[in-house]
Amino acid sequence: MTASTVPMIDPFGRTIDYLRVSVTDRCDFRCTYCMAEDMTFLPKKDLLSLEELDRLCTAFVEKGVRKLRLTGGEPLVRKNIMHLVRELSRHLKSGALEELTLTTNGSQLARFADELADCGVRRLNVSLDTLDPDKFRAITRWGHFGKVMEGLEAAERAGLKVKINAVALKGFNDGEIPEMLRWAHGRGMDMTVIETMPMGEIDADRTDQYLPLSLLRARLENEFTLTDIPFKTGGPARYVEIAETGGRLGFITPMTHNFCESCNRVRLTCTGTLYMCLGQEDAADLRQPLRASEGNELLHAAIDAAIGRKPKGHDFVIDRRTNRPSVSRHMSVTGG
Repeated sequence: MTASTVPMIDPFGRTIDYLRVSVTDRCDFRCTYCMAEDMTFLPKKDLLSLEELDRLCTAFVEKGVRKLRLTGGEPLVRKNIMHLVRELSRHLKSGALEELTLTTNGSQLARFADELADCGVRRLNVSLDTLDPDKFRAITRWGHFGKVMEGLEAAERAGLKVKINAVALKGFNDGEIPEMLRWAHGRGMDMTVIETMPMGEIDADRTDQYLPLSLLRARLENEFTLTDIPFKTGGPARYVEIAETGGRLGFITPMTHNFCESCNRVRLTCTGTLYMCLGQEDAADLRQPLRASEGNELLHAAIDAAIGRKPKGHDFVIDRRTNRPSVSRHMSVTGG
């Protein structure tokens, strides 16, 4: 039996067929809920080369991964990133991979949208928390709203389907979600709202930012007709259709209603560390077996051992008594 004929099944019977790869921990934004302003990034010498990332991703494809998402930090700031995207696109052509996609802040899309489409990327998630340019500057610290809008237009011209991801932040953008919904749906884009997660030391107090999406949904139902639908994109969002706009809205609720029972994902960092769960510290080093031999036998064995340790669920908690992050690493390390 070859590696490709044996699906990866975790201890709880879940098939693991979705790999998220953080190609860099660096970003050209410093979003207040994600990073501290004065971040220390990994030394470049610690990063896997693009060729090593390709080999690792390919090993996962051979083991049954059908969906591959490149994340960061901001994936499009990694030098020569399109070389990796083009190499990985061969798995789309062969049929081994169903989807190759990215999560991006949109700042580099004006440069790369056409080439991404040419490589077989069909859809993107774009992180955007506000349509107010001043608030955008405040929350991203370094971001330029106009560049993101140009990027979205470039993606649209290139035929890329865009989903907007917004982190719901109490007192910051919660009153803006209805306007963002109408804007996104008016442009043919789905939207997902996400609860803030306790990852890494940041400058803000997450208990002040945290907004349960059950509360947001109740507010939206005063204005819109929400109907639960079974639509899935492979991720953890639960979707509703909004009658008034004709568009879809997803809710990602790691805090109020976790989605661990259906988790099909593992996350690989740019240093070759595999996290079996976003909300746990347990990890496996794949860099060592990757570099120990030219063949993939050691690598496949290390992946199998890691999947065998995938936990049932995460350890996220946000409350006044817990003023330390549940997970010490920043979101930019594992890419959300």
